[in-house]
Amino acid sequence: MANANKTQVVALGAGRMGRSIALAYALYGQEVVILDFKNRSEPDYEALERSIQQELEQSIASLVSLGMLPSTQTERVLGHIQVQPLSAAQTVLEQAYLVYEGVPETLEAKQDALQRVSALTAKHVIIASTTSTMQVEDLAQYVQEPERFLNAHWLNPAFLIPLVELSTHAQTSPAAYLTLENSLKAVGKVPVKCSGAGFIVPRLQALIMNEAARMVEEGVATAEQIDLATRYGLGFRFSSIGLLEFIDFGGVDILFYANDYLAKNLSAERYACPEIIKEKMAEGQLGLKTGSGFFSYDNNQQQEMRSRVLAQHVAMLRHVGLAPEY
Repeated sequence: MANANKTQVVALGAGRMGRSIALAYALYGQEVVILDFKNRSEPDYEALERSIQQELEQSIASLVSLGMLPSTQTERVLGHIQVQPLSAAQTVLEQAYLVYEGVPETLEAKQDALQRVSALTAKHVIIASTTSTMQVEDLAQYVQEPERFLNAHWLNPAFLIPLVELSTHAQTSPAAYLTLENSLKAVGKVPVKCSGAGFIVPRLQALIMNEAARMVEEGVATAEQIDLATRYGLGFRFSSIGLLEFIDFGGVDILFYANDYLAKNLSAERYACPEIIKEKMAEGQLGLKTGSGFFSYDNNQQQEMRSRVLAQHVAMLRHVGLAPEY
């Protein structure tokens, strides 16, 4: 792996997330360092470095086998990644403009890492935690100049999944957010802004996974049947349309009445109707058919949306080999 003279991005922590983020940047030709932030003996560090090299090579080989990367590009990509030990932390961090903290998911580990990193970096260097659970407000207190701090939740495999969820706190500067957003867009990512515990995807995933487990528990269907329904129904549809678009597409009233029935027959708590759905029902904002719901639609947009969703469904059917021939 190359030893670049200038480091732009640092993935702090040598675990899977740090490695995957490093690959995400290296694929786009950007210099990045995986900085091990744990004290290790020399043999242990050498073993770690070998394992990182092997994992990166395997990930790149997978991309090559899938036709996403020419085999001739393997060395070029690896050449953009350095791996450095804790002893090199000061030198590495002095060269960074962006640091992704990816140490283990405990408050003690985050506090220690953020305090040390913020002391070793220039005041303008952006620090982003990749936590999947902790609120940004709980971590910002450990950062010197907290206006440069925010959360950046990547989804595994980080080098492949486009989405990165960004969560700011009251002191996060607009400049810090914009710099991180632009950095992510430059490596093909789709950043979204959110707030509160759990981000967007983990909150949705937890609810869906819990309900799937309950259905097995209650004997509604077998695990195999639920996964078939998820793969070829739920997941299939939501590969083509956003959740709130889907509410508008089917009709806010459909969700309202479904909640009412399920709350009475399954669980009043799990299927309680959100106030925003009640408000839209009262205001007649039922989605696509009325021209407004969570989004607004004129006559042209209504037809365009129907055509787009249909085309995307057909494309997905062809992708999975299930497109019918009439």
